Amino acid sequence: MTSDALRQLAGQLEGTLYDDTTMRTLYATDASAYREMPQAVVVPQTTRDLKTLIAFATQHKTSLIPRTGGTSLAGQVVGNGIVVDLSVHFTQILELNQAEGWVRVQPGVIRDELNMFLKPYGLYFGPETSTANRAMIGGMVGNNSCGSNSVVYGSTREHLLEVKAILADGSEVEFKEIKTGSTGDEALRVKSQESTLEGAIYRQVVNALAEPATQEEIRRNFPKPSIERRNTGYALDMLLGCEPFTPGGEPFNFCKLIAGSEGTLCFLTEIKLNVVPLPPKEGGVVCIHFNTIDESLRANLIALKYQPQAVELIDHYILECTKDNIEQRKNRFFVQGDPGAILVVDLSSENRAEIERQAAQLEAEMREAGLGYHFPLLFGDDVKKVWTLRKAGLGLLGNLPGDEKAVAVIEDTAVDVRDLPDYIRDFNAILAKHGMYSVHYAHAGSGELHLRPIINLKTQEGHQQYRMIAEEIAMLVKKYDGSLSGEHGDGRLRGEFIPQMVGPKNYELMRQLKYTWDPQNIFNPGKIVDTPPMDTFLRYEAGQSSPQFNTVFRYHDQTVLQHAEQCNGSGDCRKTQLSGGTMCPSYMATRSERDTTRARANMLREMLTRSPKENRFDHEEIKDVMDLCISCKGCKSECPSGVDMAKLKAEFLQHYYDANGVPVRSRLIANFARLTNLASLVPWAYNAIFDTEPLRRIANRVVGFHPDRTMPLLHKTTLRKWFAGRQHTPPAPLDRGEGRFVPAASDQEHIPTAAIPTQGVNSPTHPMPGTPFPPNKGGRGVYLFCDEFTNYNDVEIGQKAILLLEKLGYNVIIPEHGESGRAPISKGLIRYAKTLAERNVRDLKDLITVETPLVGLEPSAILTFRDEYPDLVDQSLLPDARRLAENSLTFEEFIAREIDKGNITKQQFTSEKRLIKLHGHCQQKAVSSLVPAKKMLSLPENFTVHLIPSGCCGMAGSFGYEAEHYEVSMKIGELVLFPTVRQQPDDVIIAAPGTSCRHQIKDGTGRKAKHPAEILYEALR
Repeated sequence: MTSDALRQLAGQLEGTLYDDTTMRTLYATDASAYREMPQAVVVPQTTRDLKTLIAFATQHKTSLIPRTGGTSLAGQVVGNGIVVDLSVHFTQILELNQAEGWVRVQPGVIRDELNMFLKPYGLYFGPETSTANRAMIGGMVGNNSCGSNSVVYGSTREHLLEVKAILADGSEVEFKEIKTGSTGDEALRVKSQESTLEGAIYRQVVNALAEPATQEEIRRNFPKPSIERRNTGYALDMLLGCEPFTPGGEPFNFCKLIAGSEGTLCFLTEIKLNVVPLPPKEGGVVCIHFNTIDESLRANLIALKYQPQAVELIDHYILECTKDNIEQRKNRFFVQGDPGAILVVDLSSENRAEIERQAAQLEAEMREAGLGYHFPLLFGDDVKKVWTLRKAGLGLLGNLPGDEKAVAVIEDTAVDVRDLPDYIRDFNAILAKHGMYSVHYAHAGSGELHLRPIINLKTQEGHQQYRMIAEEIAMLVKKYDGSLSGEHGDGRLRGEFIPQMVGPKNYELMRQLKYTWDPQNIFNPGKIVDTPPMDTFLRYEAGQSSPQFNTVFRYHDQTVLQHAEQCNGSGDCRKTQLSGGTMCPSYMATRSERDTTRARANMLREMLTRSPKENRFDHEEIKDVMDLCISCKGCKSECPSGVDMAKLKAEFLQHYYDANGVPVRSRLIANFARLTNLASLVPWAYNAIFDTEPLRRIANRVVGFHPDRTMPLLHKTTLRKWFAGRQHTPPAPLDRGEGRFVPAASDQEHIPTAAIPTQGVNSPTHPMPGTPFPPNKGGRGVYLFCDEFTNYNDVEIGQKAILLLEKLGYNVIIPEHGESGRAPISKGLIRYAKTLAERNVRDLKDLITVETPLVGLEPSAILTFRDEYPDLVDQSLLPDARRLAENSLTFEEFIAREIDKGNITKQQFTSEKRLIKLHGHCQQKAVSSLVPAKKMLSLPENFTVHLIPSGCCGMAGSFGYEAEHYEVSMKIGELVLFPTVRQQPDDVIIAAPGTSCRHQIKDGTGRKAKHPAEILYEALR
């Protein structure tokens, strides 16, 4: 196909066509082990676009690969044709019929968001994948997805009522139930006699299934009907179970075939789904601990007697991975010891007492059988944490160090649940024979465990193991009359083995079906039938070299490439703001695949692996996809695989600058502290420019900032100067009235600085490095990190924080130190940041201890000590950097810790009522927690604190100032933060620890947000 033909196609589309290397590379992979470069990517906007694409593919002998979330595990959306991304525009919920219990949607609707829409009506779409907060209905139909609750709700097939589709000839059709009985038989006969492609489709299936020999072949060779989760090839066995082929069966409906067809038969444009009443309002999980996998699978059969909503297994490999993941460490609170496996049994009822009764009976029966050793029963938010831990299993497997990974090769097999213990024993015996082992997790209650052997696919031996294991396990599954795919589909991974699984006659019938529906083979070829060998087009080539890189950051037991390779494509970064969390703000705003963490990891992996350049970072393609990474750090905690894209972006930029030079604006931003220090000598001049709109707009344009963005102004002094000018005696008591909350009329009103003699920098309140902490009356001291933002711009906040600490009985010292390095890190000047980190570690290592911590007001600055410093400093300073990291606290963490110790009490604060809406800083969420901030602000007895369910504010340091990023920055703010703030009455206090966040709130809403230190200072009695 020529580029001229693609340009002509682009002109005919209402949507967008991409044929550049960047977009083609990003769509060359999914969540599987496969990679194949497509010819182009199209984001269609209308049904007319889909018809245009079908005509083009037919004329030019190419193919169309339908894609929604791109989280398929068997290579379903990988191919060399045109990838058609329906996730951007085909996202509407079209109609709900509450009385009849159905909903009509487009294929790009996200499963969890559909249920958010249905909840007010008391309705629910049952099938739930572990990717439910980004999995789309079109993909769920394509793969016939189910999930942990399939013991109750079955698979998507059971809920698929009707579809509107476009066939290979461009005709629009509707597939739905054809009623049983003589009328239904007649309707089916009439359909099969039509001289259209639709008629040919009905004719082929009706004629084939009417043959007794064909019926016998299907019943003898397809998986056991008792296996609920079966996706082996096209579901001919399901159609055979319908009227008129099976008297008394369900009405004939091609939807049973379309579910699980993986986009190989037609384009779906509308999907009608059955919905059911919401699950019982009360739910609890029993997390049963076992010593071995075998013990848990025998107990599984007992658990199923109690009719649970789900029975899910988590093995010890998964549990080990959770220990090293920031987010999942919080969710393993219920784990006792090091169990070989945990079985999560979900019990539901209308009342908690009934669940407790069932759980007690279940425990008694298992103990009597000698199964299990710990049976915690959890309710409420604890249940969510358990399911979050379980769902993170897939992503967590990417955390394994080195090139050996838990590979999806035979991870989707399903057998009759009664056969599961014997099947798993045989399975593990096969692996042991080859000196291999596997991860076990997921759907024990449905007879399907996700089984992933550990393989290094970069080696020749790994490729051999990949095929060998697939072949041997296919034979084992056939021995148990199981399904090679339980829910994730065949794709190009299992298609090769379908003849073996269903017999050559049934396979040939599947081929006839495919080419009747799709004579020119334009719909997703090479999936299910006529697939290439399962060990071709793999992401990693056998014997692939692993290049070495001289990096600035330390990656510990990995290389920079291996860190990027931790991304397994599970697409957690594609969730939207409706699902909560921070990752990934730019994707939430643009909904473009190129702006996901996954896209950035894919591009890094691609270029660092395949680049012919000596400096493999020197690629515009990487720069392109990194552009909207705002370094929020959301991925560091929320990506199950722990991909720290902010770190990878900073590393990339440094090496890219080495080849191409540092842009002037980046150099200016990186040197923010130095330049601001100069400006602070004449703050009035700086403020005269940036506080005057016409001058500010001109100045902004000169440096590449957006003219509409306001700029932070300078205070008339710096915090250091103010602090150095104070005497030994504490400030006069603050007149707050008798427990009455009196907000300051201006930021300076209650800061007593006048008539206080100055003192030298070497005084006890401002010691040189190495000076021991002087005791005070209470024996409590704290070192305040005077970050560059508080020192120059947010001086009043620093003053109030110091006065608050002193009023609470603390001796505050600002030690000698340099800037944090946050600005140069954010712009990729990490060699410079390294020198700053090493200086600060040397200056502070002998001062900072558990008893005398380093406390910071700006989260992005103080958390640099905890996050980046240990990965930046020389090896000789690493032990010191780690100790410093352990004792570097945000202001909120310090206050919360002192509250827990009883050193700060509510009696010291007002008793007036206040409502506070708290927006957390991204890095605070990722590296620390918002729990300390909420605890701190909730200390005054009548203060109520609500967390704003926002992700990133959108400012992200300099990102929101930059001209080309301003609109995206504001769009991010509009997702949740701005609307929430605008809705608040004037007497509600908006709290935001981050200086960028406060600035963004001011620009986006006109409201002033306060630092928690200000709020607590103003609440003093």
